[in-house]
Amino acid sequence: MSVEKYQSTYIQEQFAARIGGAEYGKDTNIYKFEKIKRAKAAARKAFPDVELIDMGVGEPDEMADAGIVAKLAEEATKPENRGYADNGIPEFKAAAARYLKEVFHVDGIDADTEVLHTIGAKPALAMLPAVFINPGDIAILTVPGYPVLGTHTKYYGGEVYNVKLTQVNNFLPDLDAIPETIARRAKLLYLNYPNNPTGAAATPEFFAKVVEWAKKYNVVVVHDAPYAALTYDGAKPLSFLSVPGAKDVGVELHSLSKSYNMTGWRIGFIAGNPLIVKAFGDVKDNSDSGQFIAIQKAAAYGLAHPEITEAISEKYSRRHNLLVAALNEIGFKAEKPKGSFFLYVQAPRGIQGGQRFASGEEFSQYLIREKLISTVPWDDAGPFVRFSVTFIAKGEAEERRVIEEIKRRLTDVEFEF
Repeated sequence: MSVEKYQSTYIQEQFAARIGGAEYGKDTNIYKFEKIKRAKAAARKAFPDVELIDMGVGEPDEMADAGIVAKLAEEATKPENRGYADNGIPEFKAAAARYLKEVFHVDGIDADTEVLHTIGAKPALAMLPAVFINPGDIAILTVPGYPVLGTHTKYYGGEVYNVKLTQVNNFLPDLDAIPETIARRAKLLYLNYPNNPTGAAATPEFFAKVVEWAKKYNVVVVHDAPYAALTYDGAKPLSFLSVPGAKDVGVELHSLSKSYNMTGWRIGFIAGNPLIVKAFGDVKDNSDSGQFIAIQKAAAYGLAHPEITEAISEKYSRRHNLLVAALNEIGFKAEKPKGSFFLYVQAPRGIQGGQRFASGEEFSQYLIREKLISTVPWDDAGPFVRFSVTFIAKGEAEERRVIEEIKRRLTDVEFEF
């Protein structure tokens, strides 16, 4: 039966205001990712014999390491692993604390009181506002960025204040530009480095300033770090918790999705301030029953083998080198990121003597429909598009072929920048 029929019933009147109330489902706006999906379908229909190169997917293109998969298979057969995990097993928490020390040089994390597993980072971002946000409170988020913490802040009657990430400031938020009135009302500051979508990396000096700022205004810092171990060209993985005073003001979220090719496994952890971790655990205990114990044990195996992530980083670094070189030959001003698998580049203004692009979205739609190259547009802080180096390619020869094909398709027009 159609949605339209049910919109005429009493059900329509019962929806919460947070999702649109009586107007829920009647919005005719088409959102960014739906536009991308439709454009890809139209391009495939118009050019059925042309390969669509998908540079927009934000998830790894390969399976998890064979050792991790084998550990899952082994643990899944054990009767003692069949039950509820609740707030997690000690083995995983200990592995997470060791991982922070060995990879990020974070000392003094108590596995018992300062670490909890999460079913990926996204649910943790959704739950944290329940810990802190009352009606009228503010969460500060950076844009462009991942909106989940902001969405749930609004669900609880809070407000979101956005800070733009600009190239002038190396895609770091200008904390000094946040109005005093906002800072005084803020409960949460959300950061994400290496950053999605810009690929920018934080520095110890920036994190130190964050700690100072948070203490001045009594703000809780949530550092979302799913790409933290994916770094390139000698850059060392950096944790917010490695900076003196960070544990006094906040927590950090880690995920194995990106760094271990474990997107669908849904496993990560929160670490840091013990009071925040405890409160988060109380909300979590009323939200889920924990991730499958066998997955936690397989993840613990992965965390004990950071060389798995190092090999993944080498692949992404190689692909970034190829893509940056190709785009710059065409006329873009692409710069290899310090981390993540995203390349964030400014969209051209148009084509010489032809089509104009008023936004990153218009350029992204052009790439999909005319060149069968899929990207993700970001217009929150200027017209940009995000390429991802997680495109499907088996081996280095195939990687080079894909990048050469992108270059070939884009060299038959002259872009204006």
